[in-house]
Amino acid sequence: MLFISGITTILHSYFGTRLPLVQGSSFVYLAPALVIINAQDYRNLTEHKFRHIMRELQGAIIVGSIFQCILGFSGLMSILLRLINPVVVAPTVAAVGLAFFSYGFSQAGICLEITVPQIALVLLFTLVSHAAPITGSKHLRGVSIFGRHLFRIYAVPLSVSLVWIFASFLTAGGVYNYKGCNPDIPSSNILTDACRQHAYTMKHCRADSDALSTAAWVRIPYPLQWGIPIFHFRTSIVMVIVSLVASVDSVGTYRTTSLQVNSRPPTRGVVSRGIALEGLCSILAGLWGSGTGSTTLTENVHTINSTKVASRIVVELGAVFLIIFSFIGKVGALLASIPQALAAAVLCFMWALTVTLGLSTLQYAQSASFRNMTIVGVALFLGHRGPIYRLGHNGLGRDSLALVVELLTPPFQGSFPHVLDFAINALMSMNMVVTLLVAFLLDNTVPGSKEERGVYIWSRAEDVAADASLQSEYSLPKKVAWCCCWLKCLGV
Repeated sequence: MLFISGITTILHSYFGTRLPLVQGSSFVYLAPALVIINAQDYRNLTEHKFRHIMRELQGAIIVGSIFQCILGFSGLMSILLRLINPVVVAPTVAAVGLAFFSYGFSQAGICLEITVPQIALVLLFTLVSHAAPITGSKHLRGVSIFGRHLFRIYAVPLSVSLVWIFASFLTAGGVYNYKGCNPDIPSSNILTDACRQHAYTMKHCRADSDALSTAAWVRIPYPLQWGIPIFHFRTSIVMVIVSLVASVDSVGTYRTTSLQVNSRPPTRGVVSRGIALEGLCSILAGLWGSGTGSTTLTENVHTINSTKVASRIVVELGAVFLIIFSFIGKVGALLASIPQALAAAVLCFMWALTVTLGLSTLQYAQSASFRNMTIVGVALFLGHRGPIYRLGHNGLGRDSLALVVELLTPPFQGSFPHVLDFAINALMSMNMVVTLLVAFLLDNTVPGSKEERGVYIWSRAEDVAADASLQSEYSLPKKVAWCCCWLKCLGV
């Protein structure tokens, strides 16, 4: 994923919106990946299960990315932008973070002796640059490098390093020894339940993984490493809808970032261009078998705000380092050797940050408006307490749904009802999809003024053409613009 992230970041910097945004694996694509991995059809696979699931994900990501390309290159995204506003973006992005807390906290709760210090340290370092009545915070705020607050900018890597060292001491001291339980016994029925639970706990807490020692120094990423992608309609339609959610997420990031760098908002054509390029980059991610699509990371907003650095050159240089690191196998092994419970604690913080970044989008609308509060609250509640389509838990089983689909689609009786059943249940089991649907429907049907809704105002093409500074910010390089001059919808 480091290789794809570096390549796509450079491509977006030159040919996308040209904003200083890092591209990478988004949490948006994690939910459908988990749905596909946990699908009933794949639970009984015994031979090459991982490889088969990765090929399924590859095919689904490629199809969803093609849809995203069509959305951008056709100009449909420019039309859709008229219906996407902060009241839609805010709960959708927040739902992405809220969707995974159940995964993170269950893993973090296994080793409280390392996860609690991790969360405490990352919070302390993150908030240390603000005036807070914490003993020693004044001294920590004074630590800086090149005029930047060290602890605030590097809160996550510093806290992970400290707690990782602490976990290593605990492991070396025998705290995480198996205590008579032999984890190498192949037959699980020989182990007692207590021993099996203890072995599971130790696996998530120990800091002596052999991943670093066994990894090769040089590893070259190559496409189709898991085999030829598998294309199924049921998984493809799931990724198509998820790519739409990723596009909504990116729209909010484009808008916020453009204001952070003291620039005027991009035109609708530039936004369409960015979405189209994200689709192309996600196709690359699918071909390289990353398991997720590539999109604009919401965390860019927090990074720019913390570092006060918004330079394309800096982002491109960082992308070059990502590409270089992707060829060094030890780097990936180092990241993989982080104790799972420690990684879960970091993810809990990142998901919380995603929620707050999403809700902060409401600052561009009238956040105190009862209309907006109701829409956001209802969308988040239905998305989080949903999925509203869990018919299996309401007395209506899968056969009932299949019967309804057969009545509605008589020409496709056979395998199609099962396919549509899988797709609908998968989509409606994802918090962010339900939240987007509810927020989109309510915001565009409930009356409200433009000021109240915070309707996004994008720059006009003629304004960009008349402003030399805006042209340098958003216009494509001349040679590329000449080749794409027929695509007027992309604001070239």
